[in-house]
Amino acid sequence: MYFRHLVLAASLMLLSGCGLIDYFFLPPPEDTAQELYEGANDAMRDKRYMQAAEYYTKLKDNFPFSPYTVEAELALGDALFLDEKYTEAAEAYKEFESLHPRHEAIPYVLYQVGMADLKSFISVDRPTTSTQEALEFFGRLRETYPNSEYAQKAVEQMQECRRLLAEHELYLGDVFWNMNNYGPAWKRYTYIVDNFPDVPEVSEHAKEKSLSAYYKYREQQSRKAREEIQGSWKEWFDWL
Repeated sequence: MYFRHLVLAASLMLLSGCGLIDYFFLPPPEDTAQELYEGANDAMRDKRYMQAAEYYTKLKDNFPFSPYTVEAELALGDALFLDEKYTEAAEAYKEFESLHPRHEAIPYVLYQVGMADLKSFISVDRPTTSTQEALEFFGRLRETYPNSEYAQKAVEQMQECRRLLAEHELYLGDVFWNMNNYGPAWKRYTYIVDNFPDVPEVSEHAKEKSLSAYYKYREQQSRKAREEIQGSWKEWFDWL
């Protein structure tokens, strides 16, 4: 009897040991697409945007044909945008457009790319690549989906892009001015006057500066010419 109890106890321990081995050494079961989607949405509601982005990314990578995947691809851009990862958000939105060019959310996607690029702006002394791209996407939205609820918003944001681009050109003109390079400064100010009449607060200031820069540039040119003439006469007298 004792031996039978001993064998039974040993068998139970063996089975229990297998369970422990499975628990510690076998990989845990993968989350389903639905679980990842619901978890990501919960994280979004709790404003845990980076965790939501991780769930959405895992869903689209592991379950590309799931009925939740398209929504996850779009929501990934939103999560990154709300987390202020604007460069990554713009790329996520652009990837969504390339994968689903006829999706009903494309007007929103174009607008969000523009907004992500616009929010990437730091200061007028930095390159304007993202601002120019924002202007391009807002323009595409206005032309392709003029009746969209985002079209009018795009027009307003295009004006903001134009203002930032004009201020960047004004900054460059001022840099040349402060270096006493009045010729390049004059050309920059004139460029603003010719190309940004829709930004009057900048173009009117640039017009005044362009006139001053032009006169200073002409003075520099005249002084340089006189110095060259005087130098040639000096060389001639020295030769005599």
